Amino acid sequence: MKTLKWNIVAEYISLVILAIIWVYARKGSHLPTLKNRTFQGCLVMSFCAILSNILSTTMIYHYQQIPCFLTWIVTSIYFILTPLMGLSYFLYTVSVIYHDNKELRKVMIIAFVPAVFYVVLVMINPWNHYLFSITSLGYTRGIGISSTYIIFYAYCIASIIVTLKNMKHMDKTIHRILSTFPILAVVVIIIQQIYPNVILSGSAATCALLIIYLHLQNKQISLDYLTSLPNRQELLSMLDIMLRRNPEQDFVLMVISLRNFRQINNTYGQPIGDAFLKEVSSFLNHIGPKQNVYRFNGDEFALLFTHVNEAEMKKCVEVIQKRMKHSWKVNDYRIYLSHVIGAVRHLDHLQTIEQIINAIEYAINRAKVNQEEEICYCDQKMLGQLERKNQIIQILKEKLEDESFEMYYQPIYDLKTQQFIHLESLMRLNHTPLGSLSPAEFIPIAEETGLIIEITYVIIKKVCQFINELQKLGIKHKLIHINFSAIQFSQPDLSEKVLQIINQYHIPLSSIEIEFTESTLAKSSQVVNEFALEMMRHGIYLGLDDFGTGYSNLTTVINIPFKTVKLDKSLVYAAMESHQSSLAIQHISSAFQELGMNIIAEGIETVEQKDMMEKFQINQIQGYYYAKPMSDKDVEKFLLSYQKNNPI
Repeated sequence: MKTLKWNIVAEYISLVILAIIWVYARKGSHLPTLKNRTFQGCLVMSFCAILSNILSTTMIYHYQQIPCFLTWIVTSIYFILTPLMGLSYFLYTVSVIYHDNKELRKVMIIAFVPAVFYVVLVMINPWNHYLFSITSLGYTRGIGISSTYIIFYAYCIASIIVTLKNMKHMDKTIHRILSTFPILAVVVIIIQQIYPNVILSGSAATCALLIIYLHLQNKQISLDYLTSLPNRQELLSMLDIMLRRNPEQDFVLMVISLRNFRQINNTYGQPIGDAFLKEVSSFLNHIGPKQNVYRFNGDEFALLFTHVNEAEMKKCVEVIQKRMKHSWKVNDYRIYLSHVIGAVRHLDHLQTIEQIINAIEYAINRAKVNQEEEICYCDQKMLGQLERKNQIIQILKEKLEDESFEMYYQPIYDLKTQQFIHLESLMRLNHTPLGSLSPAEFIPIAEETGLIIEITYVIIKKVCQFINELQKLGIKHKLIHINFSAIQFSQPDLSEKVLQIINQYHIPLSSIEIEFTESTLAKSSQVVNEFALEMMRHGIYLGLDDFGTGYSNLTTVINIPFKTVKLDKSLVYAAMESHQSSLAIQHISSAFQELGMNIIAEGIETVEQKDMMEKFQINQIQGYYYAKPMSDKDVEKFLLSYQKNNPI
């Protein structure tokens, strides 16, 4: 009997490549998803199939030297594994398409039927020689050998059908990749039928799996490029799996956030900053829960304790805090890293990923605000505060959508004219499901969420409408102050937008004055200066609010064309208590006035404070001594009454 001499060089190469892919794939995503498990199954199945093919081919070629029963066993294993490669790929395909839903389980059960049938054929083959026969004369194909390829073809065709059926709901790249293996496999098997001495089945599987690994299973998709830790998306995926599979599972998420790490980058440069981050990540990966340390954000790392063990977590926190008390060394640089820790527990009424992430970020922020505490656990009280914050955000969004913010105005008394010709506009939320909300509570939330940007544009609109109303009523006024947040200056089209809104209402541009705080000036002095020059060119002036809170110096203030400077009430209080403070404020005010700026003293509540400001020759006074903030209708009545009783 003549035995074919097969060429299996390609199979050897494929075996090595598969081994490399398997090693690297194990270093990638550790998520316990069906997709990851089936991909590992594809690798193992293909590796074993190729290995058994090589062994079987070698043993058949040397059939005279190898015991016949051993060749039978190895060849039978190969015959079982070869069609199962098609099954494993089909299972991977459906796991990518259907994820973990009920339809997937049904499809998988049906998919195993042909495989089980074929395994039975292989098991009874030694008695009926339906697939193949091995005797002292060598290897002989059986009449049913084609069933091996039919079953393999069936799985390939099924993979193509499932992929095409769901292509509308799939990413184009994923669709193309999932179509690669069955098409490639079919082509290779056809070639092998034409040239039976060339073994290419393993090569086809290896090529397909390599493509899948590079595009769908590549560890770079799940790992942070700098630290090689699993990234934020990987953490979110893990949380999603845990919540879906076992909603009652108790776990704790802990995030370590480095304080003021941006200063390190600014001082030492980005490469050195990155080196310190790698040192920290390596330390946390060593002491944290195995395979559950993640890079959460730029300078934040997450530790996920999938099974709550109070002693383990306490020990971990203690080790972190102890290490952070010592310096970190990179090359010739040695620095101390300050940190905070935020922690949340799943069973503390946190049922969704969004709730968990919001809670942990809230805990981190609270920890950063509280300078005394390094760790902040998001307990029931904090969750209540977070819920209130979310409710306020929703209220702001609803008010913004229908532009239903309540506008209040506080008159400003001009000492020279003895008239209320200036007003400050103030937004209020008095009628909400949470009752009356203080600006001290909702303004920071609006700034944090970025909602303040669009809110400010709505305020400008409402102020313009109010100015038109004052003109209709014959109420004499000069201008209205509008407050801008620091985040407002992040908008590239700020000037254009402001001018567009004001011009829409056909009011004098000079009747608007835009003011912002010293903190804004300190953060964005160059941007503010450019904006001020552009506004001044159109007749709109800028005012500096809360001067004296310690964020800017005189040089910065002088270099920007302010029309008005408001003295913070803390300066007024200081002047009342200290002669030295009063002299300093008097000289500062005089200097600003000599530069052509109007000086407003705010927070004036007593006659003593009023008299002192008059003594300092302050231009204008704002405070409860003269008038409190009022609604638009009330301030109209106030101004009409004052104008009637105190004609100019």
